[in-house]
Amino acid sequence: MKLRLRALEPSDLEIMYDTENDKSLWVYSNTSSPFSKHTLKKFIENSHLDIIEHKQVRLVIYDKLNSYGFIDLFDYDHVSRRAGVGIIIFEKFRSKGIGSLSLKLIEQHVLNHVPMHQLYANISSNNIDSISLFKKNGYNEVGVKKDWIFYNNKFYDELLFQKILNK
Repeated sequence: MKLRLRALEPSDLEIMYDTENDKSLWVYSNTSSPFSKHTLKKFIENSHLDIIEHKQVRLVIYDKLNSYGFIDLFDYDHVSRRAGVGIIIFEKFRSKGIGSLSLKLIEQHVLNHVPMHQLYANISSNNIDSISLFKKNGYNEVGVKKDWIFYNNKFYDELLFQKILNK
């Protein structure tokens, strides 16, 4: 499988709308209300902005046949050279190694194009698949935020994972 990362295109609006408004994912993204197509269209229109300027970037994980999901860099800190990373693989493509390949691609991307020393991920303690993905790809659990996420009348811990890129 020859995966690549690409910038958002206007044609991604529908799948992005469906993904962002999937309430089953909100616990993982700290989302509490739906996104409008208008808001997402504006986000796509501004996605050409550089990560240094915009502090975030969303890329599509794809090959010649399919789009498999999205990978985000967010809260980019140019001084400390770090950013958060988030990933969503569309359900029908999960457990096929796409997440691991995508993390490798984003790491290569930032090492080649962005002054970056480390990536981190904030993961809900009940997101076992994501915890496994990041651990398998060299991210170390470095902290726990107790009762950090309130969702469906229950509190969840949030785990902080970190990977130093250029030791």
